[in-house]
Amino acid sequence: MADEEKNEKTTDEQQVDEAAAEQAAPEAQAVEESPADEAPVEEAPPEEPAADVPAEATEEAPATEAEDAEAPAEEAAPQPAAVSEKKKKSKRLPRQQRRQRSKPVREPSAERKPITRTPKPESERGRRQERRGVVVSSAMDKTIVVKVDTIKSHRRYKKVVRRSVKFHAHDEQNSANVGDIVRIVETRPLSKTKHWRLVQIVEAAK
Repeated sequence: MADEEKNEKTTDEQQVDEAAAEQAAPEAQAVEESPADEAPVEEAPPEEPAADVPAEATEEAPATEAEDAEAPAEEAAPQPAAVSEKKKKSKRLPRQQRRQRSKPVREPSAERKPITRTPKPESERGRRQERRGVVVSSAMDKTIVVKVDTIKSHRRYKKVVRRSVKFHAHDEQNSANVGDIVRIVETRPLSKTKHWRLVQIVEAAK
């Protein structure tokens, strides 16, 4: 009986020792592993800044490149403005403030004769006008067609302008013929187109 109790005790002690050894083994492993794990953790922080420095440098490098790229862009921007300033048109000034240009003075030519107007004959009866022209037609009864030539100079260009106007004049005696130079005077309306009358035959046709 005593031997059996001893054997049971020994077995129990062995089991207890084995359990204690098993418990101690994981702790030893944890202790052994913990320094190994902590060492890389402690070494990592010095490595991380070393690794971070290139990362920051790489981040700063694009930033500086971007700034360098923006700087020429900003410098190039004023150039179109300068071009636009050159192309900018001058402000429109009112006519009074514009530069006055003197007109060239033309000297009258000695060969050309100045145009002189013949004095108008004084009319006895108010403002009746007189014309002197050539008879163009006398086919109508008591009516002749008188062509009056006028010579005038243009107001601005001073060019001699020749014009002719035809008047229907009343000839009571049918005395005027084609080609005669006659003098007609203004009178009251005698028909739709006739408000002149024959006064004198200045020169008969040849």
